Amino acid sequence: MFVDSHCHIDFPQLRDQFSQVLANMQDHQVEHALVVSVDIEAWPDLIAMVEKKPQLSASVGVHPGYKEAQEPTAQELIELAQHPKVVAIGETGLDYYRLEEPLDWQRERFERHLLVSRKTGLPTIIHTRAAAADTLAIMRDAQSHEVGGVMHCFTETKEVAKAAMDMNYYISFSGIVTFKSATELQAVARYVPLDRMLIETDSPYLAPVPHRGKTNEPANVKYVAEFIAALRGVDVETIAQATTDNFYKLFNKIEH
Repeated sequence: MFVDSHCHIDFPQLRDQFSQVLANMQDHQVEHALVVSVDIEAWPDLIAMVEKKPQLSASVGVHPGYKEAQEPTAQELIELAQHPKVVAIGETGLDYYRLEEPLDWQRERFERHLLVSRKTGLPTIIHTRAAAADTLAIMRDAQSHEVGGVMHCFTETKEVAKAAMDMNYYISFSGIVTFKSATELQAVARYVPLDRMLIETDSPYLAPVPHRGKTNEPANVKYVAEFIAALRGVDVETIAQATTDNFYKLFNKIEH
């Protein structure tokens, strides 16, 4: 069985196909998916989608790229995180790719989420793009190793992966690892120990080969597992078992 450690099935591309998405998960042996929050305005609909489905869990947080999003206080995030289906804080982090300084608002948002993670004991889901050094520095300053979390949709170097793992973080690989051009990332996927690895879709985006360019969904996480298994010269069951065990160890609020 597989798990999808990061998806957005509440987004418009998948929301109207919700029943089919769940059926496809079952058909592809995907037993659980974590539906990740990107803003507070959409969170009520997200949690309503998740709360009656045992194969789904949720996070709560505000994406670093959403500059105009409602900015919840730490206390507001702590209160939302009390919902029994909320198992993580985020996604949060830093994204400098399309934004220009001053980005103090983004760094302050990230620090707030890391504080909430420590206060609630829930792991953090971290997004970093074109900002690895600052991301790691803020993680260290916030003592985020005390709770840990996951570096989602990882696309950085071995050195960044090691620094994150040294702070009690898992490394999650998306469909990007299956892309022909992703040779450096594939080297990271060979390097990361199995007991620190997760897999994800980040759906509806980043569909893996052989579905690249199409709308992605949690069922496709098995293709990520199959590709990493081939990279590492092991059977897919080894990757499935390791990443599933890691998922439930990290997101330990999930009843399993």
